[in-house]
Amino acid sequence: MIVIVILIVILVVLALVVVGLYNGLVGQRNRVEAAWSQIDVQLTRRFELIPNLVETVKGYAAHEQATLEKVIQARNQAQAASGPAQSAAADTALTGALRQVFALGEAYPDLKANQNFLNLQETLTSTEDKIAYARQYYNDSVNHYNTKIQSVPWSVLAGMFHFTEREYFEAAGEARSGPVNVQF
Repeated sequence: MIVIVILIVILVVLALVVVGLYNGLVGQRNRVEAAWSQIDVQLTRRFELIPNLVETVKGYAAHEQATLEKVIQARNQAQAASGPAQSAAADTALTGALRQVFALGEAYPDLKANQNFLNLQETLTSTEDKIAYARQYYNDSVNHYNTKIQSVPWSVLAGMFHFTEREYFEAAGEARSGPVNVQF
């Protein structure tokens, strides 16, 4: 009788440990998904600002159509991107295209003085800061999650319940060389 009670207690404790470990993995996975959602929110905010910026610039720099079309094309590609790798590559292209638009402010003094253009620049700069923070938080969450599913005892459960590693949101190409340097 005592052996049966001890066996039941051991099984209950083991079950509680497994449930606790599983819940920890689920919590980490949800944290990664929530962090990705924050990146998505900020990118969407940025995408919504771009048409306003393009319309403002059009009035002052009508013959710069190719630059404006690049921005819209990059925006559309960024919106269509899925997953961290595609989003990072599209984001890099969009950042480069936006740099060219902001450089137009130097070439067109009337545009540089336009209050709407200045407000859009300020809002986009603020959004870029929020995107950078969201990326950092996402990558920290992915690092913690990936480390957890690779560590014992979580790795055993991660394999059993098909928890897979997540991709980091890494800047591609020229964005790795340093911060964006735009002069207004």
